[in-house]
Amino acid sequence: MVYMDYNATTPCDERVFKEMLPYFSKEFGNPSSIYGLARNSRKALETARERVAKLLDCKPEEIFFTSGGTEADNWAITGTAFGMRDKGKHIITSSIEHHAVLNTCKFLEKMGYEVTYLPVDRYGIVDIEALKKSIRKDTILVTIMAANNEIGTVQPIKEIAEIVKGKGVLFHTDAVQVAGKVHLSVKEMGVDMLSLSGHKFYGPKGVGALYVRKGVRLIPFLYGGGQEKGKRAGTENVAGIVGLGKAAEIAMAEMAEEAERIGKMRDDLEKGIKEKIPEIIINGHPEKRLYNTLNVCIKYIEGESILLHLDFEGICASSGSACTSGSLEPSHVLLAIGIPPEIAHSSVRFSLGKHNKREDVAKVLDVLPGIVEKLRKMSPFWKQ
Repeated sequence: MVYMDYNATTPCDERVFKEMLPYFSKEFGNPSSIYGLARNSRKALETARERVAKLLDCKPEEIFFTSGGTEADNWAITGTAFGMRDKGKHIITSSIEHHAVLNTCKFLEKMGYEVTYLPVDRYGIVDIEALKKSIRKDTILVTIMAANNEIGTVQPIKEIAEIVKGKGVLFHTDAVQVAGKVHLSVKEMGVDMLSLSGHKFYGPKGVGALYVRKGVRLIPFLYGGGQEKGKRAGTENVAGIVGLGKAAEIAMAEMAEEAERIGKMRDDLEKGIKEKIPEIIINGHPEKRLYNTLNVCIKYIEGESILLHLDFEGICASSGSACTSGSLEPSHVLLAIGIPPEIAHSSVRFSLGKHNKREDVAKVLDVLPGIVEKLRKMSPFWKQ
């Protein structure tokens, strides 16, 4: 099998899995209890918090564990909205956010909040001038993703943060696709809140974290016990949190080397597709793009048909976000960057990771052109 859907999820690193195992059985104590067994779990929890804090260059007490990126996004947005409704009810986001952000904003609109959806250019970069004009006296939050999950475009987060900070508005970034892949420093970025998810960088599913800058008022997402400083109730997922911490530690040690290796393979794949397949569009910024991501529209055929044929050859890819794979609608991201609906339906995303090898790229380049040729011969839109 050739797996090239790492933006959807990653396999759990064996070192991560090994460190998690004791907390399913032997070290099963509840971190909120006071006896020795429980203290072992509490210690493991805080060690993980320190590791995640190092990944983001922040203080451990600014890290709050969640069930994943979606919860972290929801909490950052609704926690700010409900906590600051006396100041205002205006939120700014972009038109290409993950649905964890977009659907949360749509929920708030039903609750009487107003949301501005910023346009992006043809590469997916947020319109900075539109952002400046959109900030009002009643604006309480700006939420812009660090990098897009479908096309890989990286946003100018530091520049956005400086604009937002100058207006006294809180700034959240969904960093699910960049955390663990590239160096991150919330201090350098200037963000007030940041979301991440463990399964995107070789940790377990069902665990994530929200960075909340000290001093930011964020109301609880879940009510109950006093876990996570009373901000996120519920007995902690100790094994998952331990895995997240270990994944963060490994990422810090290996990301630079992996980025260079994976980036070269992605570039080779892109070059090969350009050479072997006519009538294509490479989506995303040519330079300001995640090193592992390649999104391409192969005109005149359905992306889903391509994926089924690739699957038959043992190759795993996607047509966009895994969270919207069941939708018949074209990608909102591709539509936002100006791709016509009929072409947007032809998109395929290859996202590479640490287990990919050069032979994997060679196999895709050997198989894909034949698949495209076969499908285009059956397409009523293919004229050649």
